[in-house]
Amino acid sequence: MSKKRYPRLFGILPFLGMLFLSGCNWTLLDPKGQVGIEQKNLILIATGLMLLVVIPVILMTIAFAWKYRASNKAANYTPDWSHSTKIEVAVWTIPVLIIIALGYVTYKTTHSLDPYRPLDSDVKPVQIDVVALDWKWLFIYPEQGIATVNKIVFPANTPVNFRVTSDAVMNSFFIPGLGGQIYAMAGMTTKLHLIANEKGEFDGISANYSGAGFTGMKFKAIATSQADFDAWVNEVKQSPKQLEAAEYEALAKPSENNPVALYGAAPADFFQTIVDKYEGMKRGKPVHHEKEASKEVAAVQEVDTSMHSAAGAEE
Repeated sequence: MSKKRYPRLFGILPFLGMLFLSGCNWTLLDPKGQVGIEQKNLILIATGLMLLVVIPVILMTIAFAWKYRASNKAANYTPDWSHSTKIEVAVWTIPVLIIIALGYVTYKTTHSLDPYRPLDSDVKPVQIDVVALDWKWLFIYPEQGIATVNKIVFPANTPVNFRVTSDAVMNSFFIPGLGGQIYAMAGMTTKLHLIANEKGEFDGISANYSGAGFTGMKFKAIATSQADFDAWVNEVKQSPKQLEAAEYEALAKPSENNPVALYGAAPADFFQTIVDKYEGMKRGKPVHHEKEASKEVAAVQEVDTSMHSAAGAEE
């Protein structure tokens, strides 16, 4: 009875897997931005090259296990076999060629997909400054003089230049449907360049765990026509809220599941003000490995000083 039960169980497992996977989506493999498309192609190329090794190994494992099974008395048993030039050539040449191909692809895409590299376009890009807070996203449009919380709008087929920082713990800014993520760190500015190839609404998330409100730290990225974008900017400018020091101080306090907020006025240099507030801060107490490194540096410097003193005395 049990012998019949297990094959049925194994037959059900693939369907259970399909059931669980039905809750997933293909955002990373169905991007709507040029950067995301190039990253998808890189994933597929790298995976395909690696499968050139993985698939033959799996097939040979199954074939050898079947051929040399205990019940197959016709299989040749050669305990003294130790070398085959053909096998040696195959097991060394194929992996080397794959590594060379992966190296070429990696070198090329490292430069072409550099997040700091501006996108080639005849259209003037839109500048958006991003500030990661606990637990919400603040977006500042310096050229338009407006700001938003947990929502950005920009024209489709127009490059978007993001400057990213944090006024809380380290975080990560990520719009999976358009391209890769970039880290947000206090006192630092990172850059990310994206573009939407078509109009649409995309989910934005925090890709780095940042505390209790991490799961609710989401935003909407909406790509529209240029006319709709201009109309939206004018609509935001009608908002009575202004992003001033007192308003920002209240906004920066930790809070979860924040709704969208619009600010009709925001200083163009507000982003840089947030970055500069960390300039000149005292470093924390060094941890153990930093203390040991400092001792080693001091010892080397002391030896160098002694050698110079001895050389001077000899002269």
